[in-house]
Amino acid sequence: WGGDGGTFDIGLQALSGAAERNEDFLYICNDNEGYMNTGTQRSSATPLLAWTTTTPIMQPKENPKKDIVAIMADHQIPYAATASIAYPEDLIRKMEKAKKIRGTRFIHLLSPCPPGWKIPSELSVKISRLAVRSRVFPLYEIENGRTYVLQEESHVVPVEDYLKLQGRFGHLTPKDIEETQKRVDAAWERLLRKARC
Repeated sequence: WGGDGGTFDIGLQALSGAAERNEDFLYICNDNEGYMNTGTQRSSATPLLAWTTTTPIMQPKENPKKDIVAIMADHQIPYAATASIAYPEDLIRKMEKAKKIRGTRFIHLLSPCPPGWKIPSELSVKISRLAVRSRVFPLYEIENGRTYVLQEESHVVPVEDYLKLQGRFGHLTPKDIEETQKRVDAAWERLLRKARC
């Protein structure tokens, strides 16, 4: 069980080596999109244009979030999936499925950090649900690096609905939000193409 900093950044070399050997373990990345335990610094899991203490409003993060699930899938591990605290039944199902598989298994769990995201703690589940519904954080599974299964959301919302509740995105302009929507739509289309193969 690791955070996004220890998974996307400082621990990636060890995780990649173990995945390349297909070691038999289940790895859960608890992603709160920053180095929260040391004061909300940017990690490579931090979204594009997000505020952190090391990417302040006058110079927000200039790079998109690293696609850790694609990196893990490229190791052709038996199982990789995304999950959210807002969908506990889905998380439990994926955990149960992963437990029955041998080899490297990876679950990417989105889990907000209220102080780091500048949200009231009581909005954590709502914002997690909006991340999925806006397709910022889609739920899907990948088997053997090739077979993609997407869980399509029946109630899709604009990306703005997700962004506007978070203080870390309070500085975004309408153009920034429009560009973010385009990036999210393009990423969703790429996932759809992979699922159709």
